[in-house]
Amino acid sequence: MPEILSPFESDAFNMIALTRNINKIPNMYSRITEMGLFAEEGVSVRSVMLEWYDGLLNILTSQPVGAPGALNQSGKRKVESVVIPHFPLDDVVKPEEYSGIREFGSASTMQTAASVMARKLMGMKAKHDITKEWLLMGALKGIVLDGDASTVLVNLFSKFNIGQKTVFFDLSNAATNVEAKCDEVKRHIRKNLKGEMMNGVHAMVSPAFMGSLKSHANVIAWRKEHPESVMALMDQRDASRFFAFGGILFEEDEAEAPIPPGGENQSFIVSGEGHAFPTGTMDTFKIYYAPADFIETANTNGLPYYAKQEPRKFNRGTDVHTQSNPLPVCRRPEVLVKLSSSAGTAP
Repeated sequence: MPEILSPFESDAFNMIALTRNINKIPNMYSRITEMGLFAEEGVSVRSVMLEWYDGLLNILTSQPVGAPGALNQSGKRKVESVVIPHFPLDDVVKPEEYSGIREFGSASTMQTAASVMARKLMGMKAKHDITKEWLLMGALKGIVLDGDASTVLVNLFSKFNIGQKTVFFDLSNAATNVEAKCDEVKRHIRKNLKGEMMNGVHAMVSPAFMGSLKSHANVIAWRKEHPESVMALMDQRDASRFFAFGGILFEEDEAEAPIPPGGENQSFIVSGEGHAFPTGTMDTFKIYYAPADFIETANTNGLPYYAKQEPRKFNRGTDVHTQSNPLPVCRRPEVLVKLSSSAGTAP
């Protein structure tokens, strides 16, 4: 009896080819990725060392000629190790998924193993993408949570003993000077850039925050005098999500995703809140990728996604494994400002 080869036993389905293909699939959930904030860097280890160097910038006082100079003060240094999280996802391609099954939208063309594999990879990558987007939003908050929305992967504020800045906009109070609140946000970010550059301040806010902001009496009066404000970022796909006010570009973020185990949708931003951060920075935002835990990827620089397949016993299907190993961080967490539409006082 002639040997029957598996359709997946070819170079087109090895680890390198599958990894290359899954990295080519377009992102489906990628608003923060599209902003270009986070510079990507592959590392060859499973953890990264974050070094905190709080350099002191002193104003020198004049001294008589020949007098000894003021004593230079060195900054404080602190090093912390952070483990890069591992997100594996498995599936299986079975012969009955393509044997005698028509391609979608075709009257006669049969599905192939390759088309089923491509569909599986696309769906799996979409789940990695929404996970990555969740992590990126966490990095903009300074607290990166796991996919269960409760386990802390890294809290930059507590790790380096930094107080989180919150600006309470008090948007339910018609007398609030909203522009002054915006100035407070910008002033705090500029003060804490510490040698970094920026070209603007962006704020991702919840729909509730955006609604309260646009409906505030002072903001309504300002918009009547500045009708061009509603034309912000007309090159974007949906300009209605953007609103420029007080030198800050506010963007309404409706992102949500099911959170296991119950599967209920979790908003990426708490209702009535927002998060402001600088744009156009050089090295403030980074996302590190660790290598996959394969023999062939040991000690290599990590890639955003990996995929691999293996035949099941008796060739009764093919197991498909994908994984991503990302860790996004803000290297200057003091520039992250939490916004609240309510009144309150910072702790």
